[in-house]
Amino acid sequence: MPLHYPFSAVVGSDDMALALLLNAVSPSAGGVLIRGEKGTAKSTMVRALAGILPQIEVVAGDRFSSAPSDRGTDTPDGPIPHDAPTEHRPVRLVELPIGATEDRIAGSLHLEKALSEGVTAFEPGLLARAHRGLLYVDEVNLLHDHVVDQLLDAAAMGRVTVERDGVSVEHAARFVLIGTMNPEEGELRPQLLDRFGLTVEVSAPREAALRAEVIRRRVAFDSDPEGFSATFAADELALRERIVAARERVGGIELTDWALTTIATVCAGFDVDGMRADIVTARTAAAHAAWEGRTRITRADIRVAARMALPHRRRRAPFDAPGLDEDLLDRLLGDDDEPDPRDDGPDTDGPGEDDTKNDDDNNTSDSTTGQQDPQSGASAEDPGDAGDTEGAEGTDRTESDADEDGPRSESSNDTDAGADADTRTETGDPQQGDRDAGENGRPGGAATEPGTVTAASDPYRTRLLTVAGTGHGVSGRRSRATTTTGRRTGSAGFTGSDVHLPATIRAAASHQAARGREAGRDGGRLLLSARDLRSAVREGREANLVLFCVDASGSMAARTRMEQVKTAILSLLLDAYRRRDKVGLVTFRGSGAQVALPPTSSVDVAAARLAELPAGGRTPLAEGLLTAAELLRVERVRDPQRRPLVVVVTDGRATHGPDALARSRAAAAGLASLGVASVVVDCESGRFRMGLASELATHLGAEHIPLGEVTAEGLTRTVRTHTAPDRRTTALTEGEVA
Repeated sequence: MPLHYPFSAVVGSDDMALALLLNAVSPSAGGVLIRGEKGTAKSTMVRALAGILPQIEVVAGDRFSSAPSDRGTDTPDGPIPHDAPTEHRPVRLVELPIGATEDRIAGSLHLEKALSEGVTAFEPGLLARAHRGLLYVDEVNLLHDHVVDQLLDAAAMGRVTVERDGVSVEHAARFVLIGTMNPEEGELRPQLLDRFGLTVEVSAPREAALRAEVIRRRVAFDSDPEGFSATFAADELALRERIVAARERVGGIELTDWALTTIATVCAGFDVDGMRADIVTARTAAAHAAWEGRTRITRADIRVAARMALPHRRRRAPFDAPGLDEDLLDRLLGDDDEPDPRDDGPDTDGPGEDDTKNDDDNNTSDSTTGQQDPQSGASAEDPGDAGDTEGAEGTDRTESDADEDGPRSESSNDTDAGADADTRTETGDPQQGDRDAGENGRPGGAATEPGTVTAASDPYRTRLLTVAGTGHGVSGRRSRATTTTGRRTGSAGFTGSDVHLPATIRAAASHQAARGREAGRDGGRLLLSARDLRSAVREGREANLVLFCVDASGSMAARTRMEQVKTAILSLLLDAYRRRDKVGLVTFRGSGAQVALPPTSSVDVAAARLAELPAGGRTPLAEGLLTAAELLRVERVRDPQRRPLVVVVTDGRATHGPDALARSRAAAAGLASLGVASVVVDCESGRFRMGLASELATHLGAEHIPLGEVTAEGLTRTVRTHTAPDRRTTALTEGEVA
């Protein structure tokens, strides 16, 4: 058995270590979700935790890890004899693969016995194996929602019920659920986040000395695992003994009225929904008190518990960043612990303040994890808030300049021989095309300084729309498709899981005579073979890839226009979050295009990139379309089943390089040759219109939509129309709400 890296040898991850240890002391804390960038020892520390946990006593030979106290109770294998022998063994760490199916997780029909003996028997799943141990889910945010729901329900109830393939069983499944994730790859829904008891943010240390120590220890372990582990054997033993002592102490921790009132005050002060936060905070505070050797809960215990139990429960909307205002936390906690002369712990009078100070020292790294302080003025609901300040300043300067010198635009300095007449009109004519209709003709509101960042307005909640036809994409919540989840609609050849029992029996029925089965013989058993097996075909919903190709040139820099564009895109990102779509962002301005966001499931990252998007410079339209086409080619290799849709947001101008307009049309024809559904959102405005975006839509084979006729909700409806697998017109369901 390979040696795991010692738990006590991990440096620079104090919060993560404490959260794991508190769950080891009191599994009722509800598990822990570890969020952090790649390469921060998340998996290393979780695997190391199993090595310091005390061994458990189980009924010998029992497949469900039953405890000696369970003798006389029933399991799917039958009642446990009262005199059943027991044995001690290490705690199991069960790792859940990303591609694990529902039957592999919860258990299903034992195929070998069904085929060879003709009996219905239960084959336990991973949840049964994890009973009284650790269940580790790496990249939990990449699991299908129904799988995550199943895991969290089992963790909350402590039992698993299986009703499938003729099997009806129930068994205990009490385990510590540990999930890790990289937020850049997508977020969990707030409802699922709430089911994790604790959450911590981790990041790589920034201090050179600490990073050097990490390298030193890792190299030493790789060179001599046994020798390195022996170096930390005493520390590992001390941790194990401390866990045992804390477990014995935690049941006697007193939850005083002061402690309960303080916990309730903190949770109410942070406006968290429901009561789960209060309960988890109380359990975690008790575990921390036991870990520190105290018999009563102090202010420091509640502070530690709140820092881990509340941040993810404040996330209500997809673009909300998890985080906690620690200044507010200290104000809600007050200054003093409850005076209690009976407190016989080692931190009698001043422990809360000392521990708080230590916590503050240990939390220095929290400020580097990317958490946004909700009280700092950067609202999580407006991802463009940070850039909005800069944009506002730039707008003020633009308006001031406009009052003195007339309207200004980036394109006034960049007009070349390839620019069209409307571009020249924009740069020098008060009736220029970029003027916003809602500005009452004020030229000062028409354009912003080059590179200015404009913020989006609040996104709209869109209606639920359905599409015609059935696709074969990845599981999601948008279009009808044949997927691994959903209702069972038929059967197909066996794929290794999800057995369709009736179809299997029907396939075997016609071969019974040829196999020698006779009435009254073989005990009436059905004679099966491997080729009879059938898997279920299920109809559910598929997800799509929505790729935005956004013109951020000077001709698009009108403040209100860019605000409308960003609001529309932000609304679609919100819808993509709910529908489990992937999103990508290509922008073009100046002399080229860039992939601002490769296809990802993280709408939070997409919203942040959108908020930071500046505008100004010439219009390299051809480069933008070519970059989008190349990105789609690569993504088609990576994810061939996901159907893409390109949303080109532009006024159709092309002003960079020789024959700019002709090259853009050629690039559009090349993109159309890929067979990709696309939409052109025409941002041209003003009295004089060239109709260039409409011509671009013709070359792309795309639908053309003037921006003035498209609200954010309208853009989302248009995108959904084009995500049908057969690209036919979508039937709209007007009365339903997403």
